[in-house]
This record gives sequence, C-alpha cells and structure tokens, in this order.
Amino acid sequence: MKQMTKSLALIAAASGVVFGALTPLSVSADSGAPALKWTKCEGSGLDPRQQCATVSVPMDYADPDGPKIEIAVSRIRSANPDARRGALLLIPGGPGGDSMNDPSGKGQRLPQKVRDAYDLIGFAPRGMTPSTAVDCGLEHRDLARTALLPWPAADGSVDANMAAGKRVSEACARNGGELIRHISTLNEARDLDRVRAALGERKISAWGVSYGTYVTDAYLQLFPGRTDRVVLDSNDNPDPALAERAWLAAFERGAEDNFPEFAKWASAPGNPDRLADTAAEVRPLFLKLAARLDREPIPWPGANPEELNGNVLRQSMLDSFYDPNDYPALAKLVLAAEKGTVPPAPAGPPEAVLQNVTAVAAATICNDVNWPSDPEVYREGVAKSRAQFPLTGGMPRNAMACPSWPWEPKEAPVHVSDQGPSNILMVQNERDPATPLSGALKLREALGRRAVMVTNDSTGHDAYLDNGTACGDATVSRFLATGKRPAKDLYCG
Repeated sequence: MKQMTKSLALIAAASGVVFGALTPLSVSADSGAPALKWTKCEGSGLDPRQQCATVSVPMDYADPDGPKIEIAVSRIRSANPDARRGALLLIPGGPGGDSMNDPSGKGQRLPQKVRDAYDLIGFAPRGMTPSTAVDCGLEHRDLARTALLPWPAADGSVDANMAAGKRVSEACARNGGELIRHISTLNEARDLDRVRAALGERKISAWGVSYGTYVTDAYLQLFPGRTDRVVLDSNDNPDPALAERAWLAAFERGAEDNFPEFAKWASAPGNPDRLADTAAEVRPLFLKLAARLDREPIPWPGANPEELNGNVLRQSMLDSFYDPNDYPALAKLVLAAEKGTVPPAPAGPPEAVLQNVTAVAAATICNDVNWPSDPEVYREGVAKSRAQFPLTGGMPRNAMACPSWPWEPKEAPVHVSDQGPSNILMVQNERDPATPLSGALKLREALGRRAVMVTNDSTGHDAYLDNGTACGDATVSRFLATGKRPAKDLYCG
C-alpha cells in the first residue's frame, strides 16, 4: 500500500495534476452515487445562492448495508464555470462544530479567484443538527463552560471531574442511541468521501481549521489519491497514541505563548481597560485574583455556574486568547472582579444546541482513543501541571468523560504519514492558545515532503483570513487559486 501511494504521488507530481494551473477534477461519468437534490437552505442571513442537500451514509461502516444516517451539506457554486476547478470542502473545528453556513460566511471572505475556482461546500458532521443528530440529555451543570473543559477543584482535586465524567457517560449511554457509538474522526472522514462522490468530484480540495485539520489528516490517511489542494489551518498535534489528550495538554503551552501579548496590551498607556502600569505586573495580578476567586467566588446570577470563581476566570482568559479583539472582555471581567462585582451574565447558545454540541464532542473524543481509567493518573498530571503552568490550573492534564465511557474505540487513532501526494499547505500562527506552534511543528514533521508550512508572526486562533498576516493570507490564496506553494517553509513577519 505504501509503495502504491508513493507511486501515485510521483505520477501526480510528474503530470502536473496536483499543481497544474487549471485541471477540472469533476467526474464526467456516473460516479455511482445518487444525484443530490438541492433545495433552499433554512435559516436567516444566508447568501441566496446557498443550497442544501443530504447525503445518506452508513451509520456503521463495518456494516455498510445496515442502518443509514443523513449528512447535511450546503454549497455555493462557482459563478465562473470557465474558471471552475472543483469543490472546496470547508472542514470545521470542534469536535462539535459545523460549517453549514460557511459558504455564506467565511467562504465569502475568500478572494474572487478562489471563489471562481471552487464550489464552496459546508456540512454538518454526523451527530450534528441538521444531520442525523444525537443528544445525551445532560444535566444543566454539565453544560457549563468550565465543565466542558475539565477544570479541577481549587485544591487540585479531580474527584468532581471523575464524577462529572461518569454522569456524562451514563447519560450518553442512556439517551444517545446507537449513533453515538459510531461518531469518530475516521468516520467523519469516511462521510466526507461519500459527500465527495455525491458531488460528482474525482478529487476534493479542503480547508480544514483547528480540529478540522485532524479530520483532514484522517481523510488524507484513508483516501490519499482523492485530494487536490489541501490547506491545514491552526494545526492539531497528530500524536497517534494520545490524540485528543494531546490537544487538551496543548492549552498549557498555548496560554503561556499568548499571555505576554495580553499583558502588553493590558498595560499600554491610554488603554481604557488598563490593568497595570507594566506588562510584568499583569501576570501576578491575574494569578492573585484567580486564587482569591478560588477562595471567595462572587455570585453571578444567570451564569452557569452562577458564580465567578477562579476557574471561570481562567476559562475566560483562554476564550479571550482565541482572538486579541476579545482582550477587552477579559480585562473588564478582571476589573469588575477586583471590585467584587461582575458584568452582566454572558449570553450562551440555546441549551438544545449545547446538548447537541456536547454529545458530539464527548462521543468523538472518547471514541477516538482510550483514556486511562485510573484517577491517580489525573491526580498526578494535574499536580504537575498546576506547579509548572499555573495559568491553566491543572485543567490540561485532567479527565474528561472518557475514563468512564462505556465503549472501547473501534479502531486505532489517525496515523499521519509522509506517504501520499505533496499537495498540502499548512498555515499556523506563532501564538495560538488552542493549537500552539509546538503541536503544529509535530504535524509538519509527520507530513514530511507532503507539506510546506507558513508560520505567521501573529497572535490568536484561526490563521487564514482571520488572525494571521497579509503575507500568510496571500500565500494560502495563491495556493488555492493556482496550486503554487512556496519552495520551502515560510515565515511571515
């Protein structure tokens, strides 16, 4: 298989299929997949050109003739048939995200040459509304922002986290139905290949963001010969043993990479939300306040939980680091808490949405890889993390629902390899809180000659057309439009 894949890559490189200027990739003959029935999409604020359809896929790919589920897809077609190259999958982050509205949203930020070259394709992964959906019927407290990531108790205890994981696992076993056992990254990749076939495309291009880079990695592993131009944006560590456990641990490094930028902003003269006179003062101020809130939480009616405690402050820090434009919200929270007050409770998604997102996230994370069941593993990890990375309070080494998950993973995690076409462009911000550069470099190493990487001297999550650089954006846009990549890895200052 490796030799066959290598041969395909050599043939593609020699023939110009991957990097040719304009080589339509649509299947001209019958692909064997039923034609999609496109209709007007439901929802408000959508581009009137966006259409929606569903693709039927096996619930269990080990039983392809068994029960089927529906995958919802959306598209905006290229307005220039003469320039059209194929279809560009917009692969969302998560797990628990969807890209159904992305053809109308971030897809319209793409340069015109890119929009001319592709039909823009969004989708809702298996389990996500409006695809065939799952819901675990979780307790309200288990939908809190500080419950979705496993923040330990103020004293470092993991007992409440283990208990919460057990509640979530039991609720998913009780209410999640058969589908919840078959939600995984590899199955999402298989679904995407069914979408490719239903679209009538011989090859598919992709723009995967955050967790979407891991889904794209899975697709590259399973179907290396069916990819055209691939952009991996804000890249997950592809650790083949830890999978999502490695991503959780990455918040340690991500917070440390980002805090100095926040501190500079929060100490700048003229800043109406200024926290301190110098950047060096901001970190001890934050840690002292978090410790005080651990001991003396402030009531926060309407929030979940209904108090501002140390972990809520730490989670707010991480959330604000995704985009420097959100620094003011964190600073205002710090200023209020220092006075013993709170701002209005933050508005969150409807509970039905949270239930769906949380069920899909838990199922994906726990079905992808085994987590240790021994609480001592997490006690030791949390203690070490709290000592070395106080900003994140031990959360990145703690337990999620997976130690109590009632089912074993059905297959090994995604294994990223350097075998396959050299058609990948990675783009990565230097200071990313969720997918730090350290993890992206591990993916870059695993992909080898298949990839070229653009590193932005920039802060925040989501690099391309968001928190990156003009140099990085231009490089990715040129690749999508023409297939031209830098000759070697590129640093964009």
